[in-house]
Formats: sequence, C-alpha cells, structure tokens
Amino acid sequence: MLAFITVGSTRFDGLIQSVFSTPVLTNFSNKGYTNIVVQCGNSEFPHVHLLAQGEQSFQLEKDGLLIECWKFKPSLQEDYERADLIISHAGSGTIVDVLRMDKPLIVVPNPTLLDNHQEELASALEELGHLRSSTISQLANTIQEFNPSSLTKFPPFDGSRFRNLLDEEMGFI
Repeated sequence: MLAFITVGSTRFDGLIQSVFSTPVLTNFSNKGYTNIVVQCGNSEFPHVHLLAQGEQSFQLEKDGLLIECWKFKPSLQEDYERADLIISHAGSGTIVDVLRMDKPLIVVPNPTLLDNHQEELASALEELGHLRSSTISQLANTIQEFNPSSLTKFPPFDGSRFRNLLDEEMGFI
C-alpha cells in the first residue's frame, strides 16, 4: 500500500519532519503501508543531504518502508491516483481535488499561517465526515486510528447549485 504526503506549493516543515519520524513511520508500517511518497516543496526535512546538486528527488529505506521524496512536479494527479491514503496540508485546492477522487484523506492544518482558514476548513469537513483532521503532534495516533471506511463520500460537483444561488440572490427565482 502507498501513502502520499503533500504540502502543495507551500512550506510546511513540521508536517514533513513528522512524516519522517519513527512513530509515524511505524504506524504506517503497522497499517500495511510499504511505500511512502513525500512531496516536500521547499520544506526543511531530514535527509535533505540526499538531494544531490540540482536533483529534485531521492529514495531511501527507513523503518522497513521505501520512501520517495521530491520537491515539485507539474501535477500531483498521478500520485493521488496511485495512493491508498493521502496526507496533506489543509489547502482548499488539494482537499477538493482529493475528495473528488474519493480517496481517504488526513489533513494537517498549518499552525504557522497568520489566519486559521485551514483549521476552519478542516474542522468543517471533518464534522461532515469527509476527512480526518490532525495536528503534527497527533499525526502518528491519527494514522493508527484512521479507518477510511468511516468517511462519508464527498458529493459530486453540481454547477447548477451556484447558478441557482446566483439566480435566487438576483431575484430571478
């Protein structure tokens, strides 16, 4: 099984460092994961020395897991499709992309941001049952306790809802 971790275009050192920690890697292994793919963006992380001059990715084996780490790609679509679990910063674009693919998702809001929009979005979608929200310090526990079958399927996109809302607001309905 494969877990994909992404910070999108942001820098989120805490999440990336947590993913490389022994408790998190042990819980991945205990849940049956064998491969971890980490999109780290510009985050600082352990093993950065493995990125040779000009290289964008590396692989290593740690705690019985094969870990691939890279900074950026033009698209994350292929990684989303291959993943059995996705762990992400709580960016709205990433969340919507993953939920529309019906993939199990754990989000970790970035506490270093100036406002708490990621926390608000994560909490609201967790209350609806679409994803699990975690903190950096609780990530190992969240992985251990996470049951993807308990999630509620995200509704498909319905473009008419916005049109109807706009028509109603404008007095056409």
